[in-house]
Amino acid sequence: MDKLLIEGPAKLKGTVEVSAAKNATLPILAATLLFEDKIHFHALPELNDVATLIKLLQSLGVKVQRNSDNVSVDATHLDHQVADYQLVKTMRASVLVLGPLLARYHQAKVSLPGGCAIGARPVDIHLKGLEEMNAKIEIENGYILAKTDQLKGAKIVLSFPSVGATENLMMAAVLAKGETIIENAAQEPEIVDLANFLIFHGIKISGAGSSRINIQGQSGHLKAKQNNYKVIGDRIEAATYIIAALMTDSHVRVEGFEPFALESVLVNLEKMGAKLKRLDHGVEVFPSGRLKGIMIETAPFPGFPTDVQAQMMALMSIAEGNSVMTEHIFENRYMHVPELTRMGAKIQLKGSTALIEGVSHLSAAPVMCTDLRASAALVLAALSAKGTSDIQRIYHLDRGYENLAMKLKNLGAKIDRVKG
Repeated sequence: MDKLLIEGPAKLKGTVEVSAAKNATLPILAATLLFEDKIHFHALPELNDVATLIKLLQSLGVKVQRNSDNVSVDATHLDHQVADYQLVKTMRASVLVLGPLLARYHQAKVSLPGGCAIGARPVDIHLKGLEEMNAKIEIENGYILAKTDQLKGAKIVLSFPSVGATENLMMAAVLAKGETIIENAAQEPEIVDLANFLIFHGIKISGAGSSRINIQGQSGHLKAKQNNYKVIGDRIEAATYIIAALMTDSHVRVEGFEPFALESVLVNLEKMGAKLKRLDHGVEVFPSGRLKGIMIETAPFPGFPTDVQAQMMALMSIAEGNSVMTEHIFENRYMHVPELTRMGAKIQLKGSTALIEGVSHLSAAPVMCTDLRASAALVLAALSAKGTSDIQRIYHLDRGYENLAMKLKNLGAKIDRVKG
């Protein structure tokens, strides 16, 4: 099992290009199930989660060809509509095949999903919405069994702006009869990218990026355009490199994403004293000295993203004064706290709130990754810490960061990936 050895404190310099967004790539790949045609993609990230979803698609009968980061997906003929537990258990996003399978074949059997152990994250919002679209849902032996004579357009009001539920219902609505309206929809940029992908291939969708999305159901077979589709840049990866530059007091350009998608993070960093310049497709980070503590609460977009909470806490741990982080999205997303504490961070947990007392520096230590974003926080902490940190179980990182060690090494970090 691989691990990372990181010698700090680091000084970074240069430009880093973020990869295509994992959280946009996965639903867009699931959406290919709607089309009886071959679809081409350019620059898909080589991530474990992407590989897992491709394996799931192939298990359904989809033909996938990959040449480096160029991928073609052909779902013209599917063998069956069962998403098996052995694949779905490793990644929550696998449940996104439910909507398109049900819409196209009027039936689907999908294992209840797994993924990072950061909370229950129930799929009840997905299922309730599908039931409102004329689906019959049962849970049996750990599987979601869904059937319908024909999905029908409906006005669906989500109890919470769930990203996954919004995506699943958008895809199901594509082949439903009539118009579907999703109220209290998630507004994340990845939702917009899924809508843009479907619009690119002729589907009528409006309102993506707002709390109300309209989808006009299509009849007949869906055919795809043959042009390559390029997925948006990963805003969470971008935030990770921006925070890495600030924690090491470095000058770094982070490119390949839209700054507006990260505005809530950038504004809070500037409140802490960060010197940032928004570019057309990126952000330039300037040496900013020691930043100041701040209070932050995670919230659905356009609020502060839960996927940057752990990385921000690593920064808070060396900021001047006290900071407060409150997690509103997932109830068990503080598993990085004990590991940061091993490196000298002073953090106290009180329910969903973390109280952080900034220290002058962190110290290297052997630490263990527990989930994707917690892993990124440990890498950031190690970059700023004194000594060599041994970061184990980095397979979590491979789920969502493409070539992280190499990208950091190109910026000047002393980082090596070795066998554990």
